[in-house]
Amino acid sequence: MDDQKRPTPKERRPVPRAALGRFLQPSIETGQRRSVLATRLVRRVGIAVCVPLTALIGCRPAAVDPVENANTTQSKAEILEQNAAAGGRAAAPSASQIIKTEEVQAVDPDGTEPLDDAITCLARTIYWEARGEGAPAMEAVATVVMNRLGHEGFPNTVCAVVMQGREQGSCQFSWWCDGRPDDAKDDESYAMAKEIAREALNRQLMDRTGGALYFHQRRSVPPWAKKYIRTADVAGFVFYKPRQGEAQ
Repeated sequence: MDDQKRPTPKERRPVPRAALGRFLQPSIETGQRRSVLATRLVRRVGIAVCVPLTALIGCRPAAVDPVENANTTQSKAEILEQNAAAGGRAAAPSASQIIKTEEVQAVDPDGTEPLDDAITCLARTIYWEARGEGAPAMEAVATVVMNRLGHEGFPNTVCAVVMQGREQGSCQFSWWCDGRPDDAKDDESYAMAKEIAREALNRQLMDRTGGALYFHQRRSVPPWAKKYIRTADVAGFVFYKPRQGEAQ
C-alpha cells in the first residue's frame, strides 16, 4: 500500500454552556420523572410481594402472641361447648366461631397445661383413650364426649363430663383417675387428638357411634354392657346407648 497521510479530523468547536443546557434539561427532567415513578412503583410492588418473598427480602408479618392466640381459641371453644350443650336449640356455628387448625394447635402446645378448658380436656381424653387406635376410633371417642354434653344425667361442660365420677371413686373415663401422669408425651398423636377435638367442637365430625353414650374396649366386656343397646364397633372399641334414651 502507498503510505498516504490520513486526513486530520476537524477540530470540534466547544458548545456554549447555555446551548448545552438546552439539550440536557429535557433528559434531566425526564430522568427525575422516571425516578419518582419508579419509586412509587417499587413501593406498590413491594407491598404486593412482601409476603411471598418473606424469606428472600426479610419482610416479616407482625408476630402473634401464642398465649393470646391460645386464650382467644379457648374462648371460642367455650362458646361452641355451650352451643353443643344446648343441643338442637343452638344454631350451627358461624364462620367467626369456627376454630381453625392453627388455632387449636396453639392450645396446650406441650401437652402439660392444666385440664381447665374444653379443648385440653377433650384432646387429652381422645389421646389417652384411643391413642394408637387410628383416627376413626379417636373420632368415635370424641363423639361420645360430645353426645354426653348436655344430655340428661351428664354435665354441661366437656371437662365436667370427662371428670365425672371421680368423687365416687369410679371415673367415667378411666385415664382421669388411674393415678398416672396425664401429660401427653407423643407430639404427633396429641396434635391429631387436638385436631379431632377441634372438629368435634365445630360439630364437623360424623357420628360413627350411632348416638352412643358409652364404650369399652373390645377385649373386655363390663357387666353394664348388658343394660344398653350395642350401636357400633369401631377399631378396638364397642359403643352403646341406653335402651330408653336416658343415662343410667
